[in-house]
Amino acid sequence: MAPEFGALSLVPPLLAIALAIITRRAMLSLFLGVWIGGAIVAGAAADTVLEYAATPFTGVIEAFDWIISSIGESTFQAKIIVFTFLLGAGIALLWRLGGSLAVAQFARSRVDSHRRVGIVTWLFGMVWFFDDYANTAIVGSAMKDMADNMQMSREKLAYILDSTAAPVATFGISSWVAFQIGLVQTAYENMGIQGDTPSATATFLWSIPFNVYCLFALLMVGIVVVTQRDFGEMLDAETRARRTGNVTRENANPLQSMKEDLGDPVTDNPRLRTFVFPVTVLVVVVIGGAAWTGYAPGRDALGIAENADFTGALVWGSFGMVATALTLGLIDDHIDLEEGMETVLDGFGIMLHAVSILVLAWSIGSVATALGTGDYVTGIAEGFVSPMMLPIVILFTSAVISFSIGTSWGTMSLVTPVAVPLAWSIGNQSPEMVAVAVGAVFSGSIFGDHCSPISDTTILSSTFAGSDHIDHVRTQMYYAVTVISVATLAYLIYGVTGLGPAVFLPVSAVVLFGLVYALSEFDANRKDVPAKPFDGTAESGTVSDD
Repeated sequence: MAPEFGALSLVPPLLAIALAIITRRAMLSLFLGVWIGGAIVAGAAADTVLEYAATPFTGVIEAFDWIISSIGESTFQAKIIVFTFLLGAGIALLWRLGGSLAVAQFARSRVDSHRRVGIVTWLFGMVWFFDDYANTAIVGSAMKDMADNMQMSREKLAYILDSTAAPVATFGISSWVAFQIGLVQTAYENMGIQGDTPSATATFLWSIPFNVYCLFALLMVGIVVVTQRDFGEMLDAETRARRTGNVTRENANPLQSMKEDLGDPVTDNPRLRTFVFPVTVLVVVVIGGAAWTGYAPGRDALGIAENADFTGALVWGSFGMVATALTLGLIDDHIDLEEGMETVLDGFGIMLHAVSILVLAWSIGSVATALGTGDYVTGIAEGFVSPMMLPIVILFTSAVISFSIGTSWGTMSLVTPVAVPLAWSIGNQSPEMVAVAVGAVFSGSIFGDHCSPISDTTILSSTFAGSDHIDHVRTQMYYAVTVISVATLAYLIYGVTGLGPAVFLPVSAVVLFGLVYALSEFDANRKDVPAKPFDGTAESGTVSDD
């Protein structure tokens, strides 16, 4: 029988998170968390004093077993690694061939202010709903140069990418939706619920207005980019960018730096097609590949999404992007084959830091699984559940687990099998209560994901924005906490009054707007900096060419 680790199961992930935030050294902090987890497991298996004394050393063995497993044992994770490297190669080719520069030149007269860059990035983020990884990559690559030109801090760009990518993926035809519908369907089958009432798909659709964190996260981005009001460490970052032109802080460690890693573009006359064609191929192949792998006669769109191989499609699409960009570079005589392949390898290199953090983040997720972190937190939460408090308990249980293990999907797979039968039972077999629970699982999972430095989507948002990863986590956390506070208010209104989304959503939205205004005014006055909208012109200095 596996040992019960109890509260000890929280130590490795929370230690890694705390060290990452305090030291700003994500890789070292994650490795130490994995190592401590290995030592705990080794200590539980020790039978003699000598074996206990050796746990720091045997813990290293456990740690590297988890790390190696994260690289090779999971097909999903292996595909994500290949996709990330290929995407790095594609982005490197776009940079070297001037594609990114062409987009910036094309948009300069159209997207000519800090506000417009923010709004366009926000809108683009909501368009690419089919996958959060592709979302951050495409939108980040398209907007980074324009954001730099308008003195938008990299932290702000990473926030916009991160707070649109995963939230919007929970509403559309995406792998996220298919995954959650599958979890609900499995829970229904385990409970012995048969037939179409309620169906897993209907439960998901009904859960959308109760997925309040994701709804308000998207709204929060819109409020911030339109009003130009910031607070917390984001206000510091934006003030720095405005006054000095430095889009990253001094001594920052961006997860990618195009000019430093790849050099200048090879042409002074970049063509827009160099960006548009490869990105179009990426999008078309990903969507087409997912549809092809999920299609079967008689399946509807959600059925196709549920059975699609999205990660495989991402690999094929990113390869198509690389092949298309390389072909255009050869046709336009901007590079030869040798230069092209060197750029591909350089592109792999700019993703090495991000992939290393991803592997360690997955490894500490394995630690949490081995120690039963999710089961421990869920077990505690079950003792506090009442019908009125159900959505709030599920929200914060999911948030704590997601923050601790760094994965929304892992959290959903842990919490949904508990939350669905719990909601069915205490709600007197009410389909609405199950829908509320599903929305709360989504909300809490993504909040924890947004606040956790060991989250894969947060890491990729930092990567494609060119932001220091821990700076992104620290600045985004203020906004995520604001949003979950309003989400909690929405659930309280629903639980206490029984009034539905037509009431609690608009009321909570007004509260969110008021909080942004009040917090931005308070923080600006406290720090003696302007709270007025930023017009996009640096007060002094020049834009960092990082």
